[in-house]
Amino acid sequence: MAKSIDFSVIAPAAYLRAFVAQEPARVHHVAAQRVLADPSYRDFFAGEAVHGAEIIVDNGLFDLGYALPAADLVQAALAVSAREIILPDVMRDGAATLKASEQAAREIRELSGDTFRLCAVLHAADDEEWRRTYDAFLNSGWAGAIALPASRRPDPDGQLCRTRWLATAYLEEHGLVDDLIVYRLLGLGRTGHLELVEQREHEWISSVDGAAPVILGVMGIALRLEGPYEKPSTPRIENLGPIPPDRFDLIRRNIAVVRTAAGSSVTIAEENR
Repeated sequence: MAKSIDFSVIAPAAYLRAFVAQEPARVHHVAAQRVLADPSYRDFFAGEAVHGAEIIVDNGLFDLGYALPAADLVQAALAVSAREIILPDVMRDGAATLKASEQAAREIRELSGDTFRLCAVLHAADDEEWRRTYDAFLNSGWAGAIALPASRRPDPDGQLCRTRWLATAYLEEHGLVDDLIVYRLLGLGRTGHLELVEQREHEWISSVDGAAPVILGVMGIALRLEGPYEKPSTPRIENLGPIPPDRFDLIRRNIAVVRTAAGSSVTIAEENR
């Protein structure tokens, strides 16, 4: 195996210190809308930035169904000393994503100059559009990072736009990886942490985020390093409610399994850090 991939745990705001705090602090994917709405959430990640974490502010699409305006993204990013903003995206639509990203990039630069690295999300309806959108991001002049969304459903046709481990292999095999770009994975897909074992072969992948080890732990489901990975229908992270204390150890073990699959030696920081 090559390098490690940093894993950012997604958890309810009440349990950030129990499951999300990192030692050493490396990378956190942070929800912009929660930064703006929840002072305790905002203060936690501002503290992680002080400890050296790279804070990436997400645009809200996955949780809200729409991306926040550029001004809100900048406000949230400044509040937690973020280094990167994930630009607005449109599921399965490369042209619409490119248009939304270009507009947001322009507005963010007008508001904050070059303060933040800007991350484009690679969506597409088919493989031709996927290649075209990727090339547009590389040549945009504003994309300092590119994120590949998780593969959620089986794809018997083996499309680059639907199967992330095929997409990353394609980029490497065709010499399309740009050394000046930061590459990220968004979310754990249908094979969960097992995908990360394969993705570690690519030294250029920086980080991945996910809530699965927390949600499955709450449901009493243990992740196993060797698999299989079977994820039943699960609630959204914001709908989990109070987590029973007797599930804490299982959740922490699940997080450790994902980090081991990712080759990461980061641990959960002590709550009294």
